[in-house]
Amino acid sequence: MTSEAGAPPKTARPLTLKSSSSLTKKGDRAAKEKPAAVLPPVGEEESKNPEEYQCTGVLETDFAELCVRSGFSDFPKVVPRPRPHPTSSSMSDKPNQEDQRLSASCSLNSLESKYVFFRPTIQVEMEAEDKAVKEIHIHGWKVEERILSVFSKCLPPLTQLQAIYLWKVGLTEKTLGSFIALLPLCSMLRKVSLEGNPLPEQSYHKLMALDSTLTHLSLRNNNIDDYGAQLLGQALSTLQNSNRTLVSLNLAFNHIGDDGAGYIADGLRLNRSLIWLSLAHNRIRDRGALKLAEVLRPFELTHVEVVERRRLLLEKGTQERSRSPSPSRHGDSKTEREKNQMIGASSMALDKTEKMQSLKTSKGLSKKKEKLGESLKKEEKSGSVPSQMQQGSLKKEDTSKGGKGKVTIPEHKLSKGKGPKTSSKEKRSILLESELAGESTEIVNPLLEPVEHRDGKVFLAGNKVLLHLNLLRNCITEVGLEGFLTAVQYQIQFTKHKHFAKNAVGLLWLSLAKNCFSIQNPTYIMIQELMMPRDPISKAKPKEEENMVSPP
Repeated sequence: MTSEAGAPPKTARPLTLKSSSSLTKKGDRAAKEKPAAVLPPVGEEESKNPEEYQCTGVLETDFAELCVRSGFSDFPKVVPRPRPHPTSSSMSDKPNQEDQRLSASCSLNSLESKYVFFRPTIQVEMEAEDKAVKEIHIHGWKVEERILSVFSKCLPPLTQLQAIYLWKVGLTEKTLGSFIALLPLCSMLRKVSLEGNPLPEQSYHKLMALDSTLTHLSLRNNNIDDYGAQLLGQALSTLQNSNRTLVSLNLAFNHIGDDGAGYIADGLRLNRSLIWLSLAHNRIRDRGALKLAEVLRPFELTHVEVVERRRLLLEKGTQERSRSPSPSRHGDSKTEREKNQMIGASSMALDKTEKMQSLKTSKGLSKKKEKLGESLKKEEKSGSVPSQMQQGSLKKEDTSKGGKGKVTIPEHKLSKGKGPKTSSKEKRSILLESELAGESTEIVNPLLEPVEHRDGKVFLAGNKVLLHLNLLRNCITEVGLEGFLTAVQYQIQFTKHKHFAKNAVGLLWLSLAKNCFSIQNPTYIMIQELMMPRDPISKAKPKEEENMVSPP
């Protein structure tokens, strides 16, 4: 009895096994049935495909929709760029008073609102007329490849986008390539700023390719050294081709030395588009400064450049010969001269007869006009005015048969100041068309410019297109100052020439301050005195002071 009572019940183990087996079977069925129940309806995945989304041209809407379709759970918001606060005393007192009132009741929500500024955002500047995006600013957060793929879809519809600023966004060689591929898709984009994005490869020169449409490029604080400057100098110009669109280049706050300045100077030898260059806060010494100053005055062409110049002259001569008509014989030229003389005599006689006829007709017309005026006065007194005069459509005599060479002015040119006003969009489209037309025109190679032969050497006149040069805070001494003094003196004498007096050529602004020389240096003072009359800003200041009216 005790053994039978102490034995475990026989039904305990099979019950537990049965329950576990039954649970596993139910779990298997549930696992098999669950995917079928969670499957989305047909066509839902296709609607979330970012490739099939049609952008509306509203950046805030398009960017958010494309990010959701691309699988982003958290993405930056598109917000208007904050404007600077006014600095008046009345406006500055108000925030202080409000801060004092709210300092006692500081809650978690107010703290979060203060830190909204540090969250990743895409700041945009809008047009005042139609609220179209004209500038995009991204500051202080990493731009990945997926964000650039979203930009490649939502930025091209922005027809008024002119500038993109990327400050410390962690660019890599791959993301820079994707960004460069995005630029041609934006038709009106002309300005790009990539500051605080150092790259080990220093491949910033890809932004200055021959097919690039950028006019303004800023590469400050990117740790660009002499190797990167060499790539940029080659992008400015080489013996075969040169950049023809870039107008301003900012290379301040980098690590460019004498060799890098020499490479930039080599790029300026045959470049005729860059007018604004900043090399401030670099490591340029006298050797690099002398190379930059040498480009601004007549410099000697190398052997390779002389050979290329001769080849271009030969090509130009063959083209002119092919365009000009075939030479005629001496006898034929005599007959042509006689024919021209006969034609000239007959044209003189015809002119005299036409003048006599025109005098007669003018007298007859004046008599007819007098008669018409008398008849009109009589009709006005009687009160009967012809219907043609009431409608203002009096028929004029057809002068196309009698008068030759007369120019007819269209009606829209006769009404001055009454035409429709062109909006900013139309002005930009007109400017774009003019730029494209300018690109299609033939540009003269700098090697075909007038040269000077001295002692068996060929000298080119130098770069007269560069107007602004900033060399602030480098390591230039008096030796480099002497080179810039001779360059400035030459350019001033060059502009006094009769042929170039009408055009403002050469440097108009040169900054050499904060270098390794005293402010009282006579060479530096002489450069300042020579550049002061050429500076357009200093010329505008006295005019503004004259126009200012003193208060009563």
